[in-house]
Amino acid sequence: MSMKQSKKDKSFMIVIKDTQNASWQGTIEWLDQNKKQHFRSALEMIKLIDSAVENDSQT
Repeated sequence: MSMKQSKKDKSFMIVIKDTQNASWQGTIEWLDQNKKQHFRSALEMIKLIDSAVENDSQT
């Protein structure tokens, strides 16, 4: 049994501006949308990416 799912590719530009407290701070930009957001840690950046991919798979 196989399922075919149509998923759009997601592209991000990540700019690391600083490293403090053993983590990254910077900005992430969605290249397929006009959206840019700052993040304060690598974990927050990963959560932003995960949320974008998850939102796309629900539509």
